[in-house]
Amino acid sequence: MAPILTTKFDIILFDGVCNFCNRYINYVITHDKANRFVFAPVQSNSAHHLAALYQIDLQRLNSIVVVHDDKVYTQSKAVIHIVKNLYTWWLPLAYLAYIIPPFIRDYMYTAFANKRYALFGQSESCVVPTIHMKSKFLS
Repeated sequence: MAPILTTKFDIILFDGVCNFCNRYINYVITHDKANRFVFAPVQSNSAHHLAALYQIDLQRLNSIVVVHDDKVYTQSKAVIHIVKNLYTWWLPLAYLAYIIPPFIRDYMYTAFANKRYALFGQSESCVVPTIHMKSKFLS
């Protein structure tokens, strides 16, 4: 695939109305010491543009998505990619996760993703980033 998007950042697409997802994104922002990630709620124009470019069905996927160079990571692979690049105490667990076959990791991811609203709730609209975090979000 020819390069479609040139950026020095990895782009994380996430469910902007999911309370758990928003907490996770705040965690990533706090621990992203290398300033590697930028973010776009799947409800945003940027996410829809990227979905069209990379042929991602955001409605069907029900997953966090990471665009790294011209690679698209979803489900457990996206989470592992993020954790591997945060250099937190979770890092060894990210490498251990590779021992688990992808179909099992993705099954567990999907089971959690399908229950995230029931467990953590959802907002009426996407959370608006603070002025401090605004530069980390694509418009």
